[in-house]
Amino acid sequence: MRMPARTDYALRAAVELAANGDQPLTTDEIAQRQKIPTSYLGAILAELRRASVVRARRGPEGGWTLARPATDIRLGDVIRAVDGALADVAGTRPENLHYAGPAQGLQPVLIALRAAERQILDDVTLADVVAERFPARVRRLLDDPASWH
Repeated sequence: MRMPARTDYALRAAVELAANGDQPLTTDEIAQRQKIPTSYLGAILAELRRASVVRARRGPEGGWTLARPATDIRLGDVIRAVDGALADVAGTRPENLHYAGPAQGLQPVLIALRAAERQILDDVTLADVVAERFPARVRRLLDDPASWH
C-alpha cells in the first residue's frame, strides 16, 4: 500500500489533536509539532472539518480540536475524509473493475485487500494510536516479524 503524503499528514494532524485533548491547537502549532508544511496542512484540516473529523474554534483561544472523542474516530474515517474510499484502483471501487482474460482473477484479490485494509483501519481509533494500545488483530500483526520486512 502506498500512502500519499496528504494522507500521512492528515493522520498525524488528527493524532496530534487527539493527544492534545480539548485544548485547541493552531494550524501553525500542529505543523510545527509534526513537521508538516503549514499551507498544505490548512487545506487538509479544511477537508477533515467538512468530514466532521475536526472543528475550528475562532478567537484568541481558538484553533483546531477533534469534532468527536478520539475513541470514536477511526483511522479509516481520517483517510476517507482526504482520499475517499479505501483501496480504489484508479478511482474505481474493486467490485466495479472489469478485467479481461487471465487478469479477471485480480478483482477478487483487490476486494480482499480492501476488506483487510478496512479491518485494520476501521478497528484502530485515534485514542488507540495515542495510547499505543491496539486491537488484538493489529497486535498479532505487529508481533509477527514478517510484518516489519
